[in-house]
Order: sequence, then C-alpha cells, then structure tokens
Amino acid sequence: MNSKIVTADEAVALIQDGNTLCCNGFVQSGYPDALLEALERRFLETGSPRNLTLFAAAGQSDGKTKGTNRLGHEGLLRRVVSGNWGRMPNVVKLARENKIYGYNLPQGVICQLYRTRASGQPGLFSKIGLNTFVDPRLEGGRINEITTKDIVNLVNIDGEEWLFYKVGTVDVAFIRGTTADPSGNITMEKEAMPLDNLAQAMAVKNSNGIVIAQVERIAEQNSLNSRDVKIPGILVDCLVVAEKPEHHMINCGSQYDPALAGEIRVPLTSLKPMPLDARKIMARRAAFELPPNGIVNLGVGVPEGVAAVANEEKITQYITLTSEAGTIGGVLASGASFGAGVNVDAVIDQNQQFDFYDGGGLDMACLGMAECDERGNVNVSRFGDRLIGCGGFINISQNARCMVFTGTFTAGGLKIGIEDGKVRILQEGKVRKFVRQVKQVSFSGDFSVTRKQPVYFVTERCVFRRGLRGLVLTEVAPGIDIERDILAHMDFMPKIRDPVLMDGRIFHEDNMNLEAELLNLSLPDRISYDATRNMLFINLEGHYLRVREDIATLRDLLVNRCKKIGKRVGVFINYNSFRINENIVDDYADMDRYMLEHYYTTITRYATSAFMRMKLDQAFSERDIAPHVFERKEEAQAFLTSNGTESGAP
Repeated sequence: MNSKIVTADEAVALIQDGNTLCCNGFVQSGYPDALLEALERRFLETGSPRNLTLFAAAGQSDGKTKGTNRLGHEGLLRRVVSGNWGRMPNVVKLARENKIYGYNLPQGVICQLYRTRASGQPGLFSKIGLNTFVDPRLEGGRINEITTKDIVNLVNIDGEEWLFYKVGTVDVAFIRGTTADPSGNITMEKEAMPLDNLAQAMAVKNSNGIVIAQVERIAEQNSLNSRDVKIPGILVDCLVVAEKPEHHMINCGSQYDPALAGEIRVPLTSLKPMPLDARKIMARRAAFELPPNGIVNLGVGVPEGVAAVANEEKITQYITLTSEAGTIGGVLASGASFGAGVNVDAVIDQNQQFDFYDGGGLDMACLGMAECDERGNVNVSRFGDRLIGCGGFINISQNARCMVFTGTFTAGGLKIGIEDGKVRILQEGKVRKFVRQVKQVSFSGDFSVTRKQPVYFVTERCVFRRGLRGLVLTEVAPGIDIERDILAHMDFMPKIRDPVLMDGRIFHEDNMNLEAELLNLSLPDRISYDATRNMLFINLEGHYLRVREDIATLRDLLVNRCKKIGKRVGVFINYNSFRINENIVDDYADMDRYMLEHYYTTITRYATSAFMRMKLDQAFSERDIAPHVFERKEEAQAFLTSNGTESGAP
C-alpha cells in the first residue's frame, strides 16, 4: 500500500477554487493549524484557491493570528457558515464589509449536519433554533445584507413546527489526530477531545472529497492497536506531520497537558479556590440550583466558576458536569482549555453530545448572559457590528430542564465591594444589560414558558426568574437597595413579588456546606412532633425542592415519622423563603394529597411570599385540598386555636 504521507503544501495544493472546506476544532483546542497556515500561505503567494466555503462549528481559533482566522483574506472565502464568529476577527471584518456571505447556525446543528451528509440525507430536521434569530421568521441565521438566500426553512409536520437545515456537499476536511500509520489509521491519545473528526471525514469521503489529516507523529505500518484507532485509514487521503510544535498544541495555552488528555488524574485539592468577587457570587448562587445526581452543562465565562465552586464545596461526586465538546464528568477546564476537563469519566464525539443535549438529557445548564429584556429573551450572539455567534448556546438553553443565566448586572467598569456579608456598588458599569428589547434573540423567554422550563437570571446583586408574563425580581443581595441599585439601572420595570435576601452564605469566605443542601441532610432536623397537641411541625423555611427525588426524600421522612407516632396528626408548615422548581409543584401537591389520605388530619401553612401563597393555593385547590396558606405565622396560629388546637406553633 502506498504511503499517504505528504507535506502540508502538497496537501493544500489539492484544494480547488470554489471548494467547500470543513475544519475540526473547538474554540482554542484541536484545530489543525499546520494545514490552515499552509492554505493561508498558498493563497497569499499565488492568489488561489479562491471563493471557498468554510464550515466551522466553533470558530476554532486563538482569536488573533491562528486557526480559522488565518482564512480571513478577501477572495479566499466566498461563504462562511459558523457557530461561533467571535474568535475570527479577520473573517468577521469580511462579513461586516459584505465581502462574504455569512450564516450563524447553532453549533450542534453544524456538527450534526456532518453526520447528515455522511448518511446521504438531504438535511436535518430539528426544533433547535425555533423562535430565535435562526428562525427564518426572524433572521434565518443570516448575518449581513448581502446574504439573502435561506438555508433554514420552517416546516410543519403533524401540526408541529420544525426547522429544516439544508446540507450540501463538502469537498475538503481538515482533521487532526496524534499518531498515524502510513495507511492513514489515526489515534488521538494526546488530544483533549475527539470532536467531529470522524463525522467530518465520513461526510467528505461520501461527497467524493479529500480528507487531509494533521498528526504529530507516524508509527510503523500495522503497529497501532485497532481499538485505539479513532479514524480508519479508509477515510483519509493525505497525512501531514506538523513540523512546528506551535502548530500542534493541545490548545492555545499549552503545548501538552497530560491531565487534559486523560493520561493522568490530578488531585483536586491542587485546584485553587476562587477569590470572593462578583464572579464567585454568581457562581455560588448558580450552584444552589445544581440538581443532585443531575447532568449539567456549564458555559464559558462566569458559568465556568460553578465547576470551581462545586469542587470547593466537594460536591462534584453528586453531579455530572459536561461540556458540549464531549466531556462528561470530572472538573471542567476553563480559559484556553475550555471544553476539556480533568479526571473526566468519558469523552465522546461532539455531535453525539449534542444529540444527548437536544433530546433533553441535561437536568440543568448555566450559561452567560450579555443582554436580557423584559420578556426574558437573552442575547449573547450579536451587538451592533460586534458579531460573536451563538455557538452551542441555543442547543443547550432550549432543551435543558432548568436554565440558569449568569452575568453582571451592568458592564463596562463595574466594581463592587463585599464587606461584612454585604454588597456595595463602588462603581456602576457604563452599559446596561437589562434592556427593553434585546438586539438579537439567542434565547426566547416566551418559548421557554410554553415548554414549562424554569429559567433564572443570576447577577451579583439580585436574581430574576421568568414568570408567565415576563421577568420577576425574586432575590436581592444583602446591602443592595432595590430602587437605587437595581431599578435605576434597568430599561424596564420587572414584576416585584416579595423578593427575599439571597442566601447569606454566598457573601462570606467560608464554604457554604452545599453538600447538606444538595443531599437534604438538614431535612430530619426540620421535622418535629408535639405529642401534647398531636401536631407535626415542618419547617421548610429557606428550603429548596429542586427535583422529584427531593419530594420522595421528604415524603419518606414524613411517612416514617407518622408511622412511629402511630396515629393521624395535624400538620403545621412554615413556607417562608421556601422555593420549589415549578416543574414539580404538581408532584408536591400530590404528596400532600397522599399524606392527607393516609396520615394527616389537617394541614395549616403560612408563607410571607404572596407568590408562594398563590402557587400553593392553586396547586392544592386543584386537588380539593383546603389550602389554608396564611400570610403570617400569627394568623396560622389563630386558625389552629379556633379549631381546637393550642397556639404556640414555632
């Protein structure tokens, strides 16, 4: 068999004018920079190839001179379809000047389109992108005036709306691995993630195109373990050995990291704790939403801090953190290593990770928030001439069972101080982030309501949630004045329903003992019985029921306590500052119905929150359970007295 080993210049000489090129990589990791550098050099020296179409799921580049940003030369590109544009400033400039046709599609869709092409299908049916700027009823993913052709169609199937993403042929693939034999069999032992290498190679091979692979080294023929081969040689046409180390770094920040490649496991105590600042405040508050035994995605920026907080609080064993790049478990990396992780359980292909996300596999996601409006719409993708792109944001945010957005309340110079557990605004940011209408819809608040998706917006000074009709202020940080520090810096008036103080533990240096929160370890101490009055007192003040398993835990405790008592009991419940995931309110009401049928005589409740009283009233009334949710403890005690029970409830 002839060797497939060639130089980079020989490989890129095969690319013709008008070809469509796809390139592997994720943000700052895994892109074949030796191939991209050779293609750029050929164009600058010869003026060809010209008018290429580039498919890039994640805008893989260092944001400066490397990666796909090397292709940002007038004439080299004709059309670009990318999930992330922000890391390709040279390419963005061409788009802004209407010198190329440009589309911004969800990262996961682009990854899945490679598989779609490989299997010979005409396109991809997906709900991802509905009611966002990708929807053809809004912008269709087009990014400039010159781009008018639709590549996304709205279709109706059995009464349901879907988006149909068209797919064409792909002529050239730039992929990357670690070791290859002369026949083109490739392993990836020193790569942080496999990404879309295999899917891209299949798509191009089945389009009768050319697959060019960049590797670090060549092994003897037939010496590779077949189970280690991630890309079979039948899919590879050219092998290029990266001659310069800087062209084959594990990511832009490191030549090689054995922990990111899974070669070693590192002691998690070596990871430094975050300083107590605005970023940590938001990460800590978001961490309270982490579902026990849940599967979670964390985005770039502030959300990365949630992984650090989870490690500090020693709760990583109770949750599974994932990245859209394919990482599952362990502690997610940040910065130039974003997408990878240390001590991970598994790393799967990027397109398959998005299959899992799109199907609803995420229990929770925490993503950044650059701009938010009164409908709860979020923009992270475009701000005037500044084109960032949606990346995997739409795939993740649209289907996670619970969504948490994080970001500072204002931007551009914000400075805060944290003293004695209180927040002080030392210098307000110049840019408002809570605006009347976002400039581009990356996430639809209204669409989330139709899906009954709980959505929270966490800042360093307050927390909002998406209510039925818009944003609702629910929590305020200690030391923050609602009028002065919140409403005065918003372009709209949110609904204000009995906001409570954010948990005080967030604003102190000590660990928050979050393990007890996630595992409901404090629940037994919240239940007490007064035999004289035959009254069971349940103190749910400040408690948060996140998932159905939390309700099951509470019910088991109550059933066991009632069985020990041996007779029906009256129940008195404190719901002050109580929170419950809206998706499980019905399950909670069903639990009360069950307890009334088998163990309780009556239930008396009180909650200072008008919203909580309304929610409980509605849920209980629908099940013919007398609500008796009082506003004040004294009113509840008076009710007990009038029904023959002594006052003095705690």
